[in-house]
Amino acid sequence: MIWHIVIVLLGLALFEIVSSVDNAVINAHILKTMPEKYRKIFLVWGLLFAVFLVRGLLPFLIVWMANPALSIIEVFSSAFSQSSTITNSLEHSKPLLLLGGGIYLFFVFLAWLFLEEKKYAFLAENFMHKQGVWFYAITSVTTTVIVYLALKTNPILALAATIGVTAFFITDGFKKNAEEKEKELLTGSGMSAWSKILYLEVLDASFSIDGVVGAFAFTMSVPLIILGNGLGAFIVREFTIKGINVISKFAYLKNGAMYSIGVLGAIMILEAFGAHYPFWLSPAVTFTLLLLFLWLSMNEWKKEVAK
Repeated sequence: MIWHIVIVLLGLALFEIVSSVDNAVINAHILKTMPEKYRKIFLVWGLLFAVFLVRGLLPFLIVWMANPALSIIEVFSSAFSQSSTITNSLEHSKPLLLLGGGIYLFFVFLAWLFLEEKKYAFLAENFMHKQGVWFYAITSVTTTVIVYLALKTNPILALAATIGVTAFFITDGFKKNAEEKEKELLTGSGMSAWSKILYLEVLDASFSIDGVVGAFAFTMSVPLIILGNGLGAFIVREFTIKGINVISKFAYLKNGAMYSIGVLGAIMILEAFGAHYPFWLSPAVTFTLLLLFLWLSMNEWKKEVAK
């Protein structure tokens, strides 16, 4: 049992770290434009907001949305309750959480694969990026197929799928806006330091959704999700302060994060339709992909140094 918890926690923390790489890079770049006093304010109070408020409350909020029959108090108490009624209700909602979260993550992966500028680790990535016009067709057809299959099982399951699709397009819009806003802030937008802090907090909240949603591929235990994601968020903040130049040397780290997101999304979708996988599969996938792309990054870095 203890090894089960340790493996899940390590997997959650690692997934949170790799899925937050973009967020850490943006934070570091914008913090360089702010006075030292305000950097410290963001890094201290921002950590409390990111870990305890966003990543602490969001898992409960997601569970509550999947269990509208439970009050918000019952959802909070369910994390520490042995009530058979609440346990059965949460177990009944598990496919809804998995399908909504799974399609959200899988679309995040597809958007990166087809639309986003990237350092190509494989020739196939270059080819797929050139076919970006097909992204909207593929996501539309995928949505139709999944909703059709879900309707044959449970109409509420189909609703969960559409909520996942909606959440993806909303957060994707925020992220694209963040890229444009980052350029403005780095070129001198005239925004005050406090405005930049508030902007970074909102941005962090939008980026945290990937990590929290993906956490349900590892476990349905909210306390474990909060601990694992909180540990990962803390490490990301440390990277933001001290190691952002080191992160930038790993050219394919983002690739590894996105492939992890894609595989976890696929696992969640399959589990929502009744497939069963061992608890260690999601952590193993995350660890394996991270090691693969760290190795590719190190090889690339050595080539750059040798030039």
